[in-house]
Amino acid sequence: MIQLESLRLRRGPDILLDHASITLHGGWKIGLTGRNGCGKSSLFSLLCGQLEPDAGSLSMPADWRLAIMAQEVPALDQPAIDYVLDGNTPLRAAEKALRDAEASGDGMAIGHAHEKLDALNAWSLPARAAEVLAGLGFAADTQRNPVASFSGGWRMRLNLARVLLADADLLLLDEPTNHLDLDAVLWLQDWLQQAPQTLLLISHDRDFLDATVGHILHIEQQSLTLYSGNYSAFERQRAERLAQQSQVYEKQKAQAAHLQKFIDRFRAQATKARQAQSRLKALAKLELIAPAHADDGFSFSFPKPLKLPNPMIDLVKVQCGYGDSIILRDVSFSIRPETRLGLLGPNGAGKSTLIKTLATQLAPLGGKFIVGPELVIGYFHQQQVDALPQDKTAFALMQLAQPKWEELQVRKELGRFGFHGDDAFAEVKRFSGGEKSRLALALLVQQKPALLLLDEPANHLDLDMREALTMALQEFEGAVVLVSHDRHLLETTVDELVLVANGTVTEWDGDLDDYARWLRERSKQTASASGDGSPSDNKLKRQQAAQKRANLRPLKQAADKLEKQLEKLQQQLAEVETKLGDEALYQPNQKSALNDLISRQGTLRKQCESVEVDWLDAMTALEEAEQADS
Repeated sequence: MIQLESLRLRRGPDILLDHASITLHGGWKIGLTGRNGCGKSSLFSLLCGQLEPDAGSLSMPADWRLAIMAQEVPALDQPAIDYVLDGNTPLRAAEKALRDAEASGDGMAIGHAHEKLDALNAWSLPARAAEVLAGLGFAADTQRNPVASFSGGWRMRLNLARVLLADADLLLLDEPTNHLDLDAVLWLQDWLQQAPQTLLLISHDRDFLDATVGHILHIEQQSLTLYSGNYSAFERQRAERLAQQSQVYEKQKAQAAHLQKFIDRFRAQATKARQAQSRLKALAKLELIAPAHADDGFSFSFPKPLKLPNPMIDLVKVQCGYGDSIILRDVSFSIRPETRLGLLGPNGAGKSTLIKTLATQLAPLGGKFIVGPELVIGYFHQQQVDALPQDKTAFALMQLAQPKWEELQVRKELGRFGFHGDDAFAEVKRFSGGEKSRLALALLVQQKPALLLLDEPANHLDLDMREALTMALQEFEGAVVLVSHDRHLLETTVDELVLVANGTVTEWDGDLDDYARWLRERSKQTASASGDGSPSDNKLKRQQAAQKRANLRPLKQAADKLEKQLEKLQQQLAEVETKLGDEALYQPNQKSALNDLISRQGTLRKQCESVEVDWLDAMTALEEAEQADS
């Protein structure tokens, strides 16, 4: 149980919480929400002991272990999977205790160390770590690569994996989905649903919150308010209160009208019926969400494009890729002024490659690629955000984008994106990820694009800014192509979905729920062709499958043999360690028997380690062979 009593918390001169009292019970999964700067991360720091309350008290069980994501990962030569396992401090402590006991020859300490390792299920943890890394997108052949070989975003995934593998009572996750794609988000969602620990989660992804938490802790006006239910339930309760204070439903009607227009237009068309149903669900959500964000402080729009060529971009059997490497083949579709397209696909399938090709950042490797005359493309991607001039201010960059504007107009425009007062004159290098993303969006608006190509635009944006982006995209009069792991953003801004997978781009006949099911099914079984071929085709497939099994059988038999050998050795080791736990063995007249058992234990430990290495190598060879044949 976590209890805050009359708590006051400051950061510098700012009071973040005042007279805050709340009780959170063990086992709860809680979403922590509130505007940027309200004190969410500071509350995490308080729970971790990095901050002290200025008044009041905080109490939690003294024996609770906490796990929190680090914000940076050093460039280590250590293998990624070992770095992840280091997050389980009880495991590493028990392993060290065993090494120290073996070095000293202390049989009692050796027995206790093994008991501790058994209690931690230490022998299964490497496989557990590999499972977590795979779920977060790390291919099996990369999991032993040095930490330093991964980019910043992938290192953040390693930090997340450390938290998930930690033997902790309280998990503190601050924006864990920022560096994930949709398939990794869905995997993490499933993992957290099953996790037994108490969870405190900061996230700006409402669908992710809906699926993982049962309570919302909201920070507003220096107070903490606890709501039962998921994020949608919180929005409904808060919206009902706000609706009594202002005329929020005017805004709601305008948002709903945009969705209703699509529904009315396509409900009767068989090819659009599934998407119309998806928009009906989005409309139901919107009716609850609009009032909750009526006072969010963010509001912007994309200006009307100067020209809307039709088609904007035409692709006929286009090959997309880098140099001599073709990632996507025979891509054929058109982008027209009314196009609202969402790109789906597993990690690494080629979504960013396609969107870079559409943005003319990558030249097509073949096929017919035609760009409409005077087409203005607005392209948003994380590399663009990271490339903002670090020594420039938001004011200076907006002035460069709008050189004819007076200072008041520049500041007014920046204010729409949350840059008020002195913030407009701060250098970019001082900005958070969310502030950089807001500035990049502000500059994108000034281009007056006719086609928006958006690759994960919601990363680092808080819920209020995401809602403002949703509204702006709904009102935009040009075309949109969107890649995002934010399902709410996809549901409420795109009309069509395409699947980028297996080197192709195809229309997705379904909604995001269907896609989630497809991803889960895909992870459970190897991809195989449909069984609709001719009898001869089916016979060939059966023959190929039989040949594949025959090729894999020796590898599987070797792995199974080593696994049985390992199990037998571990059983023998467990019997020896049980005997070592007998206090009578440590009497002076039992010294010879004790020494024999300790010697036997050491021999078995080495044999277990040797066979385990051979078994892991055999399993790796089997997995590589399976992947090569798939």
